[in-house]
Amino acid sequence: MSINLKQIKFGLALVMLGLLFGVGLGITFGANEDLFSDYVAQGIAAHPGLHDAKSPEKIWRYAQRAHFHANGIAAFSIGLLLLVAASSLKEKLKTASSILIGLGSFYPLSWFTMFLVAPSLGREAAHSYPLTQLFVFTGVVGLVFGLAILLANLFLGLFSE
Repeated sequence: MSINLKQIKFGLALVMLGLLFGVGLGITFGANEDLFSDYVAQGIAAHPGLHDAKSPEKIWRYAQRAHFHANGIAAFSIGLLLLVAASSLKEKLKTASSILIGLGSFYPLSWFTMFLVAPSLGREAAHSYPLTQLFVFTGVVGLVFGLAILLANLFLGLFSE
């Protein structure tokens, strides 16, 4: 069986970038975890009124969640993209669905954005920070709609060639 990847290349590229981001974070954690903890400590020291005793641990956890979500979403998105490629979807819908699924790679960036801004804005403000919200919306909506197109084709026979 041969699967043509032509229609899913852009979505696959987005997913692979997400995977590289997750793996890169993991490598950076292993090589220099102090880089992250020092960043958090310096930000909290500069803005002590925005933080409590749990802030260092919770902000560090945002970076870890970015890593976990990037790798996890990428892993299952690769499987979804292979299903898209093998599906009976129309070619343009294969491309659209794969791009939407690939946009799921933006969701982990919301956690990393929170990690970056929480030391200076506080944890609660980091959750509602506009870039955080944009990454959440883009990642979740893209993934849900891309998956919906695929599932409609696989289980309902919709959007077939």
